[in-house]
Amino acid sequence: MLYIKNLEDGIELFKVLGSEVRVNIIKLLLQNREMNMNEIANSLNITNGALTSHIKRLEDAGLILVAGDAAGHGNQKVCSVKQERILVDIVPESGDSQTGSYEAEVPVGQYASYSVFPTCGISTVEHLIGEVDDPRYFAHPDRIQAGVLWFSRGYVEYLIPNVLPAAQKIDELMFTMEISSEAPGTNNDWPSDITFSLNDVPIGVWTSPGDFGDARGTFTPDWWLPNWNQYGLLKMLVINREGTFIDGLKISDVSLEQFRLDYRSLIRLRMEVREDAAHVGGMTLFGSGFGNYSQGIKVRIRYSKMAG
Repeated sequence: MLYIKNLEDGIELFKVLGSEVRVNIIKLLLQNREMNMNEIANSLNITNGALTSHIKRLEDAGLILVAGDAAGHGNQKVCSVKQERILVDIVPESGDSQTGSYEAEVPVGQYASYSVFPTCGISTVEHLIGEVDDPRYFAHPDRIQAGVLWFSRGYVEYLIPNVLPAAQKIDELMFTMEISSEAPGTNNDWPSDITFSLNDVPIGVWTSPGDFGDARGTFTPDWWLPNWNQYGLLKMLVINREGTFIDGLKISDVSLEQFRLDYRSLIRLRMEVREDAAHVGGMTLFGSGFGNYSQGIKVRIRYSKMAG
């Protein structure tokens, strides 16, 4: 998911999408998952030279991925769609001096508690931590350096930094993370119900469609085996006074008001695959050095002055 925080930041993206040719390229890639440059040019009846500039604009905007063709088509570049959704905040943040926002990034290995079951594992960008399918290694000190972790059921829970100025209340919590299911090996059609909880209260469920291994993750290390989890989907979880949302779509009526969070509050975010879920398909969480985004759990807290 591509998140545009205000209209000004989206101007270049809007220009890229203002071309019928580039929109048709995206539509082709959605239909065929991936295509090389010759295939796209032939389908659109344009020259390779004309296509190259369009592909570069789409790649620079973060809308598509371009990689070498591993299937043996010479120097052909293979293109695929990178983003599944674009979210634009049309109404900007208030410029009121009584409001503000705080941002942080939590490494995926910096969980405060966990309970996981095989298949499972955890790895830095350089090496596996211990052995796969042994939950004991989730307690290894090297976990702080982890760039990816996975389990078939269970949970990881993170303590979210809350260093807001004094006398501030929290109006909105936003989390973005790259996440997928966890199948034995990989399976792009492997649904999994992932429950998000805030301070022990379930706030919503998102169903991951699969455990993706059809293409190597943009940042996934070269030594990582091709039949292991390669990349996930970038999801944005938001809870505010209106409810809880994934990528702007409401998933529950649980609102932030019932938590009454302020600058003194402990904030715990749990991601869990429950044993009694309709789809027990595991979870993979990608961090720095893995997947398509190379980030931990990004946090943004919007706050305002407490009354009285």
